[in-house]
Amino acid sequence: MADDDFDLDALKRTVARATPRPDPETRAAHLRAAQESFAAHQETRDRARHGSERPKAGLWTGVHEMFDRLTGRGALTLTTALVACGLLVLTPAGQSLWQSGPHLVTPAPVVESRAPAPAAAPAGDAAPQAVAGDTAVAAAPPVAETAAAAPDAAPASPAAAAPLADAMPEMATGAFARMGDTMGLAAPAPFIAAPENSLWMPEQSRDSFANAPANPLQVTAENPVSTFSIDVDTASWSLVRRSLNFGALPPPDAVRIEEMVNYFPYAYPAPKGDAAFRPTITVMPSPWNTGTQLVEIGIQGRMPAIADRPPLNLVFLIDTSGSMEAPDRLPLLKAAFRLMLTQLRPEDRVAIVTYAGSAGVALDPTPAGEAATITAALDALAASGSTAGQAGLSQAYGLARKMAGDGDVTRVILATDGDFNVGPSSTAELESFIAGERDSGIFLSVLGFGRGNLNDALMQALAQNGNGTAAYIDTLAEAQKVLVDQLTGTLFPIASDVKVQVEWNPATVAEYRLIGYETRALNRADFNNDRVDAGDLGAGHTVTAIYEITPVGSPAVLVDPLRYGPEAVTEAASDELGFLRLRWKTPGEGESRLLETPIRAGDAGARPEDAGFAAAIAGFGQLLRGPDWTGDWSWDDALALAAASRGDDPYGYRSEALSLMRIAATLAQGRR
Repeated sequence: MADDDFDLDALKRTVARATPRPDPETRAAHLRAAQESFAAHQETRDRARHGSERPKAGLWTGVHEMFDRLTGRGALTLTTALVACGLLVLTPAGQSLWQSGPHLVTPAPVVESRAPAPAAAPAGDAAPQAVAGDTAVAAAPPVAETAAAAPDAAPASPAAAAPLADAMPEMATGAFARMGDTMGLAAPAPFIAAPENSLWMPEQSRDSFANAPANPLQVTAENPVSTFSIDVDTASWSLVRRSLNFGALPPPDAVRIEEMVNYFPYAYPAPKGDAAFRPTITVMPSPWNTGTQLVEIGIQGRMPAIADRPPLNLVFLIDTSGSMEAPDRLPLLKAAFRLMLTQLRPEDRVAIVTYAGSAGVALDPTPAGEAATITAALDALAASGSTAGQAGLSQAYGLARKMAGDGDVTRVILATDGDFNVGPSSTAELESFIAGERDSGIFLSVLGFGRGNLNDALMQALAQNGNGTAAYIDTLAEAQKVLVDQLTGTLFPIASDVKVQVEWNPATVAEYRLIGYETRALNRADFNNDRVDAGDLGAGHTVTAIYEITPVGSPAVLVDPLRYGPEAVTEAASDELGFLRLRWKTPGEGESRLLETPIRAGDAGARPEDAGFAAAIAGFGQLLRGPDWTGDWSWDDALALAAASRGDDPYGYRSEALSLMRIAATLAQGRR
């Protein structure tokens, strides 16, 4: 057949006529017959047959179906809601949100007791302790919750909130307690609602400091002589730094200006020949008072050759009482001593005595070359118990006497937070004990650690009576400075019982005032009395003392002359402001030596940057104690003077001082 003879439309019509349309009734009848035949074959014509599927009803079927239908976003929403509800119901912080009204909830302290929780104390008393069975419960920090009231609503009163406050303990020990029993959790602590006007305050510090009122202004014609002991301690600067870094100005009693000034090294001229030290005098205008001058007396100790130093016997007397458990105490102490061990020689010896409830030897005298043995003994120390300080001191000194040898330097290094609270522990008794051991030739250094209960006053008393130094270790960097960079000066004295006496010339100086050294003051007669103890100067140490003087005829003179007073003495040379006397002993000797030199108006022995920076720190210390003598001189003025006088600063100590002065200036603005 040819292609043009094929008729497709005719074929379609033929096929359509050959296939009849289905009959709906016939089709329905056939389907019914098929269903009946299948049901009869399965023998389930009149009753349902058990199968694997369950009716879509019941708790778990609904839960499964719900999770099957969840999308990713829905699942995230659901789980977040469940976690939030759990926190709200099960945690003390979440439960505190159930309260309404502008209340502050006082935190319940951690307690372990079987006694029932006491009733709420009156306002101002300590919050009762919360107990849930035999389990100690630690309450969350206080949460301040403020309710937004309508504009016309009356202010909430303590009485209005009383029903809810009374109900909260019942909720905590009732429904929540039953929930805790079911879920295996301890019941939350009862809530104690504080009065509306109460504010949460941080725990009050129990630090105690050794200080005295600032030195008063002296009239030269009435009291021309000033006498004091040198002080090479630096603890006060570290205490000031710690306080500022925690965002608070230091307590005035923590500020000992001489220790702040002496924290920093100064490049004073070195002594000549075999002299133990050399004094340097600088006279400059006072930066804070027009019409007055500063007289800076710098003492530079001799630095012997390190290779010539004698063998060293060290007894580490370590406080391991429970108060030393914090990270800034015993752990920092261990790290500090590890640094120190790297500076010892193999012939040096180390022993460790610990004291808590009782004292004991943790390490017998061991050569410093056995560093692994010493380090293992340090690592094994743990904090627990109370503080038997005097027992530890007795045992440490006894062990040090056994270690001492001819020509050796023997020293006890006491490391503590100063919390002596067991045994004969009054300051007077401990001072007497240390003074009795002082003549044995064993020196004492005291290292303070921790914050909150630091007994700085006791540290100072022990160090001053033990011919030693006191330092406060608040960071590992400070440990590096004291026990590594300045180890030689810390451990090896070159002059003992160093005393300073200045006689001011009433013909040229009308008034004077010693800045700092309040706790080191001596009587005039003590200067020539070799039995009176004074501070020691270590190898390479520098000491700085600063007087503010008012020249005769200056408009800055504060005290009017007496109408019937004696005539001014004019025998001394006109260019002499005063006369400096220094007295000291060579370590191990009983008789003192004397050095004398005049103080003249044109003296300028120190480098300008050293003199200026020392003056800036002295002014900074006076601002911290209270600006009674600095007039209108401000924090910014102190900062500007320190910045201009920073000079060489290889270890960054002066740069750190600038940062701390900025912090203090900001905090002082907030205190106004």
